[in-house]
Amino acid sequence: MTNLEKYNQAFIDSFEITEDQLAGLKYQDIPAWDSAGHMGLISALEDAFDIMMDTDDIIDFSSYEKGKEILAKDDYGVAI
Repeated sequence: MTNLEKYNQAFIDSFEITEDQLAGLKYQDIPAWDSAGHMGLISALEDAFDIMMDTDDIIDFSSYEKGKEILAKDDYGVAI
């Protein structure tokens, strides 16, 4: 499974959405992406990529696209 597939799957599983809903998705765009859903997503991503995200990055993780940028940082090295 590629990193993009893992990334997408974390969103799909966490929010019970389809892949075609991912592009442009932002925090609180859907009811499932509330504060509790956000932490579930972060947990799924940490498990998928075997990382531990910094608090600032968890807070900054505001959209599907922004998440890709955050995971690509040197701290995590997850190229998507």
